Amino acid sequence: MQETEIVLLEQSFAEVAAVREQAAELFYERLFVHDPSLRAMFANTDMKEQGRKLMVALSLVIGSLRKLETVVPALETLAVKHVGYGVRDEHYATVGKALIETLSLFFAHRFTLEYRRLWTSAYETVAGVMMAAAKTSPALQQRSS
Repeated sequence: MQETEIVLLEQSFAEVAAVREQAAELFYERLFVHDPSLRAMFANTDMKEQGRKLMVALSLVIGSLRKLETVVPALETLAVKHVGYGVRDEHYATVGKALIETLSLFFAHRFTLEYRRLWTSAYETVAGVMMAAAKTSPALQQRSS
């Protein structure tokens, strides 16, 4: 990713982070609209805390764009945890859709095709790392046996 692209992602995320609780709430609302069955994964979850975790994870990724390799181990660990929660590959597409839609709603007309491309690319990179790690997860291997 080029420096100018990283700066655009950082700047746009700074705006989202300023209203992190509302942004996280909107994200989970969109997620459950796109796949209501995912609600069951969060049945015993404090959604405010879950929203905080989402924003911390996004902050970690956005803050590591210049040295993405440093965040890979954390993403791999997160992926393995998510396998234990029942997350499957197809859920990553739903999460990506909810994230892009959340950003689109948040930024409205300012969410240009360039922002969409950059955020989609960043998300797909993260999702790719996580899906690859999930495939090697002992929890996944136990579920498929």
